[in-house]
Order: sequence, then structure tokens, then C-alpha cells
Amino acid sequence: MRLAASQSCLIVVDVQERLAPVMGDPRKVIEGAARLAAAARKLGVPTIVSEQYPKGLGPTMIDVREVVAEEDAYVEKLSFSCCGEPAFMTKFQAAGRRQVVICGIEMHVCVMQTALDLKDKGYDVFIVVDACGSRFTSDEETAKLRFAAAGIHLVSIEMAIFEWLERSGTPEFKDISKTLIR
Repeated sequence: MRLAASQSCLIVVDVQERLAPVMGDPRKVIEGAARLAAAARKLGVPTIVSEQYPKGLGPTMIDVREVVAEEDAYVEKLSFSCCGEPAFMTKFQAAGRRQVVICGIEMHVCVMQTALDLKDKGYDVFIVVDACGSRFTSDEETAKLRFAAAGIHLVSIEMAIFEWLERSGTPEFKDISKTLIR
């Protein structure tokens, strides 16, 4: 199954100021989420950004906030799964997309529970492994095994972006390839 920009919704999970720095590889997650959000914006892929208890964990990292500036893209939550927050589900369902591309923190907790819940609801779920993180590598590796066992697709940033693009030679490809593809 390939991703399509017209069918995808990007979810950036909890890439926050007090949470991101304690990840095993914080720059991977922060830069990866920003790259995905920038590509999604250029290709018309709706983006929803969750913030776990922002009063305590702070706002989303500036790298992502600069790309996702629309205030209505953000959803505060206390539930580990984004799906446990009614405002998230309302916003997500309004996007009307069947494919869900997820990146963020922590891969084995909030990303995992969100992915499992969306898969259970019948959505096609894709985890962007090089834009996700946990504090410990062992948790990331275990999460990847569990995603695969649950039938959740594992992709890279470039897989997602190139599948959204579909072809070279377009103005979108030229624009994105200059800044977002390494």
C-alpha cells in the first residue's frame, strides 16, 4: 500500500519543549517532524499536532511551530492516545482521510497507543520511524516489532515524502527537493 497526499493526514505527537530534549536522539525527532510537516503543508496534507499536558511539558518545539503556524492544528491532551481526546477525533474525522502518517514522541507510548487505536478504527496507519523517538533505544526497537505485528506500516521520512509527491518534474517536487529531501 502506497501513501497518497490526497488520502493522508499527518499527526505530530507531543514533540514538546520539555519532552523532546530527553529523547535518545532529540534532533532526529524534531527535524524529522518539521520536514514532514513542511512537506505536508506544500502538498495539501492536513496536519494535526498533539500536545500532552502543555502546561507541564511546554509547547511544541519551535522547529515544528514555525511550519505548523495555524492554531487550530493543535490539540491539547491528557490521554496517552490522541484518540482519547474528543477534540482530536473531531478534527481528525473532519479531515476525511483514510491514511494516517504519524511521527513524534514517545514511540512506545503515545505514538503506539494512537496508532493502535486508529488501526482498530479501520484507518491505514504509517509510522515514520526516523521521525519518532523514545528515551531508550530498546523501547523504539520493541515498538517497531509491535507495529509490524499489528499490521501498521513502517516508513521513513523520504518514503512518505516521495510517495506523496508521486513523480519528479513537478513544481512541488522541485520546491521540496531543494529543502526537504536529503
